[in-house]
This record gives sequence, structure tokens and C-alpha cells, in this order.
Amino acid sequence: MIILGSSYRKERTCPTSPRTRHPHSPSRASPSPASRLTVAPETAGVPHSIDREEIFVALTGRAVATVAGREQPVEAGEALIVPAGETFDLANPYDEPFEAVAVMPVGGRATIPGGEPFVPPWAE
Repeated sequence: MIILGSSYRKERTCPTSPRTRHPHSPSRASPSPASRLTVAPETAGVPHSIDREEIFVALTGRAVATVAGREQPVEAGEALIVPAGETFDLANPYDEPFEAVAVMPVGGRATIPGGEPFVPPWAE
């Protein structure tokens, strides 16, 4: 069993969210590892697509997800499920941090338009 708590601090960065902290899960044995992330206040989203479904469970704060061109507010207690193949971003236009747990299958890849595909830290 692994508890992904607030004290786990092996932080990583990701091109889709440069102002976001990603304390990475040590769960390499899981087919769907999790990562607790914090999106800083007043952070713009970076549009990108993913090749596998990605799930965000909001813990604190608020954010705005844009999935397939449609904006959707996300707040603590809600889950955002992004289907594979959709272009999306996650922005925090508010004055408080947004914290969530991100879950994506191992090996899932993200692509920023015009860039090379890469594996987000929580899908390694």
C-alpha cells in the first residue's frame, strides 16, 4: 500500500504545466500511478493532448479545464476525466493554489502542438 500524502516531496516538473509541482508517486508497480500536483495561482494552461485517459481528483482550490474547446470549472471534491485523444489544458486563474491527484496509465504520452510526445512524470 502506498499513501500519497502531502509530506511526499520528490518534486518533478512537466512541460504542460511549468508552474506546477508534481510530487511523484513511488508506485512503479501500479499500472496507473498517481501523482499529487499543485497548480500555482494565476497559471495559464498549456494546451496538449494525451494518448491515454487521464483523471484528476481535485483536493483543494479551483481550476478551469478546457477539454476539446469547452471550458469546465473544477473544484475540490470533483473529478475531471480527460478522454484519450482530446486536446486539453488545466489553468488556475484564481488567487489560491489548486491541488489534485493525477492518475494516468504507465507509459501514457502527452504532446504539445508542434512538439515531440513525452511521458508526464506521473505516468513514468
